[in-house]
Amino acid sequence: MATLPGIEFAQFDPKTAQHMARDDAASTSGITAYLGVRHAEVGAGILRAEVDVRDELLNPAGNLHGGVIAALCDHVLGAVCYPVIAKGSWAATTEFKLNYLAPVTTGTLTATAQIEALTKRTAVVRIDVVNEGRTVCLAQGTVLIMAPRPAA
Repeated sequence: MATLPGIEFAQFDPKTAQHMARDDAASTSGITAYLGVRHAEVGAGILRAEVDVRDELLNPAGNLHGGVIAALCDHVLGAVCYPVIAKGSWAATTEFKLNYLAPVTTGTLTATAQIEALTKRTAVVRIDVVNEGRTVCLAQGTVLIMAPRPAA
């Protein structure tokens, strides 16, 4: 059984974690593909993902658009749950809050999501976003864990 301080993950699936850690696992389609999200580390209740800052992601002032950080946070908020929930279940963001702390202009964003609380129906996740050694965003959110649908 995998654990974080105060949390046991009885359903941790190392195969799911390994699949998610593949270089292309996060970037197969949609916004994660456009942003170039890479899963750098996936474990029981923890996920570290990266996005390179590119010119097309900057706002007219030359800073990374806040929506990029929000999209990265939303992605890791749900994705961190998949290795520790029942196969076939899915995680849906119900809310999250961001505190932007510093502007980003270059480099790589690294978002580390950690599950702080997990029940059968919800997870609360804390996210720290770092750029070049500096914390640029703190976030916290809740996801609804939806059980697999019964076979028809």
